[in-house]
Order: sequence, then C-alpha cells, then structure tokens
Amino acid sequence: MTQQQYPSELLEKAVQEFAKLPGIGRKTALRLVLNLLRREEDDVLQFTEAIARMRQEVKYCHTCHNISDSEVCPICSDPRRDASTICVVENIQDVMAVENTQQFQGLYHVLGGVISPMDGVGPADLEIDSLVERVRQGGVKEVILALSSTMEGDTTNFYIFRKLAPFTDVKLTIIARGISVGDELEYTDEVTLGRSILNRTPFEGK
Repeated sequence: MTQQQYPSELLEKAVQEFAKLPGIGRKTALRLVLNLLRREEDDVLQFTEAIARMRQEVKYCHTCHNISDSEVCPICSDPRRDASTICVVENIQDVMAVENTQQFQGLYHVLGGVISPMDGVGPADLEIDSLVERVRQGGVKEVILALSSTMEGDTTNFYIFRKLAPFTDVKLTIIARGISVGDELEYTDEVTLGRSILNRTPFEGK
C-alpha cells in the first residue's frame, strides 16, 4: 500500500487523475488541482460538466471520422468545400493543423493512426477501408496523402497507394517534403505546412 503524499485523500485522488493526462506530471497535476480548489464552486462545476458532456456527447463524423457534435461534421456538410478532393491525415489534430493554414478547401479523411507493426497497429485497425469506399462511390478526383514523414507514415502511404491503384481516374498526391523527414504534421508550422499542401506532387508508390 502506497503512503498518501497529501493531507487530503480527495486531493490525492484528484492529483492522480490529472497526472494520467499526457505531459502532466504530479507537480503540474497538483498545481491544477489547487487552482480548481481556489475557484468558485460554480466555475468548477462548469468545468466538470464540460468534460463530462464532451466525453458523452462528442461523436465521430460518419463520413471522415473527424470529431463532431452531429453525425456529419461541419466540414463535410459545408457545400462550399470541394468534395472532389480528400486530404488523408493521421489524426484529428492534423485536421486542425491543415485547417489553420487556410490553404485547403477540400474534405478530409482521418485514419486514426498509421500502420505500425511494432505497436501492433495494422491496416485493419485504421479507417482505410472506409477511404476506399468513399473513392469507390465516385466523385473523388484527387486523394492527398498528408501523413507524417516517418517510416510508419510512408508505409501507410504505400499501402493506401496499393489499395487505390484500381481507381485509375483518381489522382494520388503527397504533400511536398518541405516537412523534414521524421516530423509529425501537427507540430509543423502553418506556413511550411500550407506550402507543402499547395506544392503537393504525384505519389509514385516508391
């Protein structure tokens, strides 16, 4: 049995829960909890209610798998977006990163990760089949591969290339390598990412 570090068991429990979040150590968790203790009770209730409602009510878009408050996200339901172009990204943070560049007006497809045998992630664990189905339904002219320039990202690019090869009328492109090899998309600055999308090149499957 571990010894309690703080004078309150309730405080200890709250710190333990905050420390489970990525990038949050026990010292930071303690600062956050003490900050909540100093706030008005109504403020804390609003905070906890917002977290609870997010977990219970946030959905994933049936079309692109981005997060949404409805069955179809605002991007997919926006008639001003170019539905003939799909930008394939690894996760939801990458959608936000690309949107912040204001250089892309098409739609997205969130894979939910990349192929990584070392981590036990295979093609069946990702939203690749649903991407193929979107292309099969017609109307798609270009698929942009905007995955991180890592070995796992390149492996996933090649797998998608093979899966979409039968659709010869669909152009498959990859964002320009203005992004350094090994970089993750969500940490790339907006100018570099925006130029990489604008200067995308045909994917040769190599």
